[in-house]
Amino acid sequence: MNIRFEQPGDIEKIRKVHLKAFEANTEANLVESLRNSGVELISLLAEENGEVIGHILFSPVTMDGDIKIMGLAPMAVLPNWQRKGAGKQLINEGLKACEKVGYGAVVVLGHPDYYPQFGFVPSVNFGIKSEYDVPPEVFMVKELQKGALKGISGTVKYYQVFNEV
Repeated sequence: MNIRFEQPGDIEKIRKVHLKAFEANTEANLVESLRNSGVELISLLAEENGEVIGHILFSPVTMDGDIKIMGLAPMAVLPNWQRKGAGKQLINEGLKACEKVGYGAVVVLGHPDYYPQFGFVPSVNFGIKSEYDVPPEVFMVKELQKGALKGISGTVKYYQVFNEV
């Protein structure tokens, strides 16, 4: 399996992965809206034998304080490739890419039994909450740079297109 950055020729293939992985087109439309917004994104895909089998997207979120934070959303893996390691590889490579370009932390709104294996912890441990009304255990954060979240607290706000899809 190969993990690589998105290229212009991948756009339709990525959309198809999201459409097949989810029952609605919300995630596919979100990826498209974020891509068209001009905001800095980290977009990776997983390939097997030249076929795009998974995709992950990171986009900047805002919060009070002097810290650069990315939000992990969405991530999709083709149904017949789920539970075979593609998602794990996408997350691990995506976190490395975020750290490499200077982000101090990544937040995710996701399953509390899945994301801790990557070092995510409930964001409330740092006094950080989501702008969305969600249970505290599903909104998590991972420090990419040691001490990046020290003295930081507040509400994470996602890019506006998250509220439009």
